[in-house]
Amino acid sequence: MSHTVLPRTVLPRTGPAPAPRGRIGAGFSPVPHRYHLYLRAGCPRSLRVTAALTALGLADSITATVLGTDPRAAEHTALRLAYEATGHHFDGALTVPALVDTWSGRVVSDHTPDILDDLGFLAAHPAFRTGS
Repeated sequence: MSHTVLPRTVLPRTGPAPAPRGRIGAGFSPVPHRYHLYLRAGCPRSLRVTAALTALGLADSITATVLGTDPRAAEHTALRLAYEATGHHFDGALTVPALVDTWSGRVVSDHTPDILDDLGFLAAHPAFRTGS
């Protein structure tokens, strides 16, 4: 029996790019200095995440970048690469806030309620307590 091998072609996406909805503790380990936040100045959701980061005492364990207005800036490129690592050929919009796992380079989540819950989870975790 003979098989015909067709050349590989990139198939077009038939729907919108899936939103990253990972969770810390379920696939992503709670480790200090592992996560990075991308935020935008003046964005109400980014402000909520920034306030939670400060109030929970996580500002020294989770780094953050505030994106500027130039989409060609290095910060935007870094966020685009994180989205592309999350979903092959990701062609959706970059949204903030976005929580990125620096070990894998992937976006954990860009869903604000999940990010806020994950920050609360991290603040309660023994690895993130003061003196750790």
